Amino acid sequence: MSGKKIIPVAAPDLSGNEEKYVVDAIRSSWISSTGSYVNQFEKTFAELCERRTAIGVCNGTVALHLALLALDVRLGDEVLVPSLTYIATANAVRYMGAEPVFVDVDPDTWCIDPKLLEPNITRRTKGIIAVHLYGHPADMDAINHIAGVHGLWVVEDAAEAHFAFYKGRKVGSLAPLSSFSFYGNKIITCGEGGAITLNDPHLELRIRTLRGQGMDPQRRYYFPVTGYNFRLTNVSCAILCAQLERYEQIIARRQKIFDEYHKRLEGIPGIGFQPIADWAQPSPWLFCITVNEKEYGCSRDELMELLKKQGVETRPFFIPLHRLPSFREGSIHRGESLPVTDNLSSHGMNLPTYASITDKDIEYIVEVIRCGRK
Repeated sequence: MSGKKIIPVAAPDLSGNEEKYVVDAIRSSWISSTGSYVNQFEKTFAELCERRTAIGVCNGTVALHLALLALDVRLGDEVLVPSLTYIATANAVRYMGAEPVFVDVDPDTWCIDPKLLEPNITRRTKGIIAVHLYGHPADMDAINHIAGVHGLWVVEDAAEAHFAFYKGRKVGSLAPLSSFSFYGNKIITCGEGGAITLNDPHLELRIRTLRGQGMDPQRRYYFPVTGYNFRLTNVSCAILCAQLERYEQIIARRQKIFDEYHKRLEGIPGIGFQPIADWAQPSPWLFCITVNEKEYGCSRDELMELLKKQGVETRPFFIPLHRLPSFREGSIHRGESLPVTDNLSSHGMNLPTYASITDKDIEYIVEVIRCGRK
C-alpha cells in the first residue's frame, strides 16, 4: 500500500484556538490539575449539559469508576449493563468487585432494552448503566422509571454521545450521574480525558474528594478517605475549552458527513443504517452501517478487508462483552441470551468520520462499497 492515501476512521479537529490556549497554559506555568482552564472547562461543560456542575477527570473509564465509587458499589453487587458497548463500561463495574449483568439491546435504538431490565433484576442488583451507543440516546425515561420502582441508581454512559438530545433534553442531564470521554476519536477531545456531570452537591463533594487522593478540600494534606489521582490537567482543559468554543460548528460539519453518507449509500442492497427513534437527536460520532451478507454478496469482514486494501480504515462494532474471556463464564452461568447484540456485533461497522474528510473521500469510500458487491 506504499504511496496510497490512507483515509483514517477518525481524526481530531484541532483547527481553532487549541494551540493558542495550550501555549498560554504552558507559559502560565499552570500545567497540572489546577488553573484557569480547568475552571473554565468545568463551568462551560456543565452549562452545555444543563447541569449544576461538571468534574473533569483523566479519562472516560475513570469517570465511570468514580461514579460507581460515589454510589458506594460494593463487592458482590450486580449492575445491569448492555453487552454491546466498549469494555470500559463493564470494567468499571469489576473495579468495584461487583459483577456486570448483561442485557440485550433494543433493535430500534441499539441501546440497552428497557423491556429486558426487570427480568434481570435480583436482590443483588444495585443499579443500571445506560450507554448511549454510537451517539444514540438510550430510552432514559423508561430506564429511570424501572430504576425508581426497584430502588436502583442509574448512571448515564455518554462517552459517545456529546450534545445529543433525548426528547428535547440534553444527554448528560438524564440521570443522577453522567460520564463522558474526551478520547482522541471523540467529537470533543483533548487526547485523553473525561468528565462527570451532576446536580447533587453531596455527590460532587464525594467525587472531588475521591478524585484528588481523598484530601479534605478544607484542610490541605489531610486525607479522611482513601482516594485516587484521577485529575485532569490544565493543559488538557485548554484544548477542551478551545473545542467547546466550536462545538456547534464541529457537530454541524459531522452531521453533513452523515447526510452525505446516507445520500450516497441509500439503495445499495444489503447496506443498513443505524435506526433513529422519533424522540432522539443523536450525536454524529461514527457513521454506522450494517452488512447483510446474503443481500450484499459478501460479509462485513470481507468488506472491511476490501476497504483496507483500498486505503480506507474502518472499525467493526464492539465484540459483545458477554463473549469476552473476562466475562464469558459469568454470562454462561446466568444463562444470558442476547441475540440482537450478537447479530449487530457480527454485521455492524463504522466508516471514517471526522471534520476534514472531504466529499471526494466519501464518494471514493462509497464507490468501493458499491463495487464490492459480488
